Parts: sequence; structure tokens; C-alpha cells
Amino acid sequence: MPDLPPRYNVAPTQPIATVLVVTGDRKLRLMRWGLVPSWAKDLSIGSRMIYARAETIAEKPSFRTAFRERRCLIMADGFYEWARKGKTRQPFHIANRDKSPFGFAGLWERWNPPQGGDPVESCTIITTSANTVVGELHDRMPVVLEPRDYDLWLDPSIHEPDRLLPLLRQYPAEKMESYPVNTLVNSPTNESASCLEPIPPNAQ
Repeated sequence: MPDLPPRYNVAPTQPIATVLVVTGDRKLRLMRWGLVPSWAKDLSIGSRMIYARAETIAEKPSFRTAFRERRCLIMADGFYEWARKGKTRQPFHIANRDKSPFGFAGLWERWNPPQGGDPVESCTIITTSANTVVGELHDRMPVVLEPRDYDLWLDPSIHEPDRLLPLLRQYPAEKMESYPVNTLVNSPTNESASCLEPIPPNAQ
């Protein structure tokens, strides 16, 4: 199992913690955030595929094969969203009220560089319509899977969309909380616990 240091500000194209099933066992792996399909000419497409809409993944060519065959959990204990006020963007941290970690619904791919070299494993986070907590900031949010659904989502023998799509539902708002945080998180070069520091409403 990888020895994972704490992360406070994961950005697209950086490694992100995922869980998938390999030969019947759950494995923790670091993958590049931003899906790179097997047919891609280079890695650059990944920066445009950090999210996949739940409403279209069963049909969209970029995601439909991974949806049927390569599903994963993307692990986190919170995420950020921004509220725009004029020209400024105030970040908010969103987490479970009980501080338990999330298992986001994700898809993954393995890309082999055309010029040779080590394969690259990458992933994307599936999104759905926002609940009322996140909806104050944005109209979309990551799909947070209930722990009871992990086995079904990760089972590589299941390929039928009609069994999988019902899992991609809106997470209950009553389980979540949000609060404004330090604007340090606005830059991916900042990576420290200071990114999570709450700020009082009158300082926003």
C-alpha cells in the first residue's frame, strides 16, 4: 500500500488516491487526475476530462467503455467549491458533518505512450446535480457513493448501465457542511493545512 502524505489542495493532472478491484481484491493506487483515453495521442486531453457527467457517461465515447469496465473510488475527506462575488472568487471547503471520508464515483484508464515508455493510469470524477449545500455555490457536485454501494460499483464483472446508473444519485445535503476557507487554495502551488483554515464571514 502506498505511503500517502496528507494532501490539502489536489489539482488536475496531479496524483490522486483511488481504489479499484484487481484480481478480486481492493487496491489503493495513485492515478493522474484527468482521464486520458487509450486512443489519445498525448496526455494533454486529460486536463479537459477531470469530470464526467453522470447523465451522459453511458453513451459518451470518451467514458462509456470505462463506465462499463473500469470503475473506481476516488478517496477524499473534503472538496472545494468557489462562490463568485464580482471579480473575486471565495473558496469553500465541503465535507461530511461527521468528518468521515468520501468515496467519489470515478472511472479510470490505462494509456500507453505511442513513443513507448511506462503506461499512465488516470481517472475522472463523476458529477451530478448539486444538493442544497453545494448548490449555493455551484450547480454540479461530485457523486458521493454510499459505502453500501462500493462493492457493486467496483465489481468488474458488472457491465450493465441499468444496474450502475441508479448509484449515481445526489448525496443527502443533511450529511454535509461547508465553510469559507483561506484563499491560499486558489493557487495549486499552495499545499498545506493552511488551505483549510476557516475565515469569518465578515472577512470574505
